[in-house]
Amino acid sequence: MAVQLLKQYQLGDMAAVYLTDEKKKKVGFILLPAGMPYDDSMVKNQEIDSLIQIKISGDIYNEAYAMGNSMRNSETINRMEFKEQKAEEREGKLIVTTVLAAQEQYETVHTLTWKKDTPYVRIRCAVRNTGKKAFSLEMFESFSLSAISPYLEGDGYNSLYLHRLRSVWSQEGRAECIPIEDLQLEPAWDPHAVRCEKFGQTGSMPVNKFFPFAAIEDRESQVFWGAQIAHNASWQMEIYRKDDGLCVSGGLADRDFGHWMKTVEPGEEFCTPEAIVSTGRTDSLDIFTGRLTKAAEESLADAPETEKSLPIIFNEYCTTWGDPSHENICRILDVLKGKGFGYFVIDCGWYRQEGVPWDISMGDYEVSDTLFPEGLEETVRQIKAAGLIPGIWFEIETVGKAAKAYSMTEYLLKKDGKPLTSYFRRFWDMCDPWVEEYLTKKVIGTLKKYGFGYMKIDYNETIGIGCDGAESLGEGLRRNMEASSAFFEKVKREIPGIVLENCSSGGHRLAPGLMAQMSMASFSDAHECPEIPIIAANVHRAVHPAQSQIWAVIRKEDSLKRIAYSIAATFLGRMCISGDVTELGSGQWEMLEEGMAFYRTIVPVIRDGQSYRFGPKVKSARHPEGWQCLVRVGANGEGYAVVHVFGGEVPSCIKIPLPEECPERIRSVYPKQARHQICVQAGHLEVRPGEDFEALAVKLW
Repeated sequence: MAVQLLKQYQLGDMAAVYLTDEKKKKVGFILLPAGMPYDDSMVKNQEIDSLIQIKISGDIYNEAYAMGNSMRNSETINRMEFKEQKAEEREGKLIVTTVLAAQEQYETVHTLTWKKDTPYVRIRCAVRNTGKKAFSLEMFESFSLSAISPYLEGDGYNSLYLHRLRSVWSQEGRAECIPIEDLQLEPAWDPHAVRCEKFGQTGSMPVNKFFPFAAIEDRESQVFWGAQIAHNASWQMEIYRKDDGLCVSGGLADRDFGHWMKTVEPGEEFCTPEAIVSTGRTDSLDIFTGRLTKAAEESLADAPETEKSLPIIFNEYCTTWGDPSHENICRILDVLKGKGFGYFVIDCGWYRQEGVPWDISMGDYEVSDTLFPEGLEETVRQIKAAGLIPGIWFEIETVGKAAKAYSMTEYLLKKDGKPLTSYFRRFWDMCDPWVEEYLTKKVIGTLKKYGFGYMKIDYNETIGIGCDGAESLGEGLRRNMEASSAFFEKVKREIPGIVLENCSSGGHRLAPGLMAQMSMASFSDAHECPEIPIIAANVHRAVHPAQSQIWAVIRKEDSLKRIAYSIAATFLGRMCISGDVTELGSGQWEMLEEGMAFYRTIVPVIRDGQSYRFGPKVKSARHPEGWQCLVRVGANGEGYAVVHVFGGEVPSCIKIPLPEECPERIRSVYPKQARHQICVQAGHLEVRPGEDFEALAVKLW
């Protein structure tokens, strides 16, 4: 089948290329670096792979061995024909819509949106039932890139690699790079059998196993392609092949992977979640992922005014361990006054009733009279009097087994007709109007009553494959999580300017959709362990550092070296302090305040910059050896570097090649006494480590 160019659009340093066949029936899509345009010489032994991937239940599957592996390129696709394409400029954006239709049955719309001067596009797809009968979707993906790397001859042997980011509790963001051949994604001797590597997660924690991200690298041509999925429920990515054209698609987890089916009635329309997609000519995963995470700057631009300076957070959780009270909060405030903190967060336990642990009683949210005998109003007043914005913790969507709400089963999610229960949690049915009214009173009412300007939204269990209440378990899950997102928006409408923190046992919800709704997120539940800087650097590839809240828990027994190690890790994102602040000595406070002052000087680079990680791969996060350095270069001619030395074999002099655009003059060093350990020579940052598990940071200009 002859492949022809349908249309090409210039999108800054990218080009959106739409391909078709000689009869203009099918349409494929790929992004290319603008300096490497598409031409006829790139045509391979490949079929047109549709830019819209959708399957209707009952339609014929793709060729041999696809069933159970992939639903791509089914009869649903083959039935559609190209109808029209339109491009319009609106409010600084180019919007390209491509319509494919199956006559008198359904019409699908692929929408690409590019905001001027950004290095990514946003893609989503919609289907409209134009027939007279309902049909059931069992797969509908947000994006599909055809024929990855047209620059390579044939199947591109030994040049293509899959990058993805693995994630488990307290070890988020571990990078994985796999040759395509190791995944058996080479075409066979005859283009007959489907090859597919499908991965993702099922449940309401979208970063529980993998981040919703995938990238393909062409090392010979030095080009990356990749995407993030903006969805807070089950999702999937597919790397697919039958012939020389390697394809990548992703979106909602399908029926096979996520137990998802969706009925579309005549006249109805259904739209996928959004995908953030990019390409770039580079040999650096860090540079490529920086193109994707830059999308967060659109929501950062609309963040509350208090967020512009990325204020330092104090969270009392690792000080009181779930036992906050008016008395101990006032003791903490006495030592925090005048030290430059922006937010004070009252974490879990403020609702704890006598004799009932905090972690099994969430859901009722009645302020504890024992912990706050003068009322929570007085505690909030003291926080404000100390010059801080008060914050409070909620786990909005779940209830603990000791809460009265736990027995309100008519308002809780069910599976097979029974309350959906983890070991001590159940889940509100977020689609139920009664639940919305209840949470409006308990959550929004509390925030308004006491004047909180910050809310930490935690979420500590996953729903799993789904729940009752819809056509399928997966659709029940999707609807419920959509309703959760709608409630977060209601909070922002009801309390203009409130700062929202996204937390899910740390980093289980670091997905771009939720991140766009929030000001920041807890990067991990790693609070005091040596792997904190490793995780914090890893997360740069998925989350903009201006939104990545990193904790430094300072203990009274900590040495100055240990304090510097902890504080330096927070330079990799948003600084959050906790721990034994009421019991620190003057020298310990000096080290802490010196780090806070350094952090404030690098805020502009955190907000607007490009990250680069250097150092050997850390094999074990729990038992780290070697070293790492993260360099971040800002758009304003400044930069900074954060070096952490672990155990094992470390060179006597670490030489880090500074990125070409990085300034080479040292302005300041943290801690100050480490000034003799660091210098810049011939475009390299040279560091002479002193001991294991030490850290230092340098500001460059």
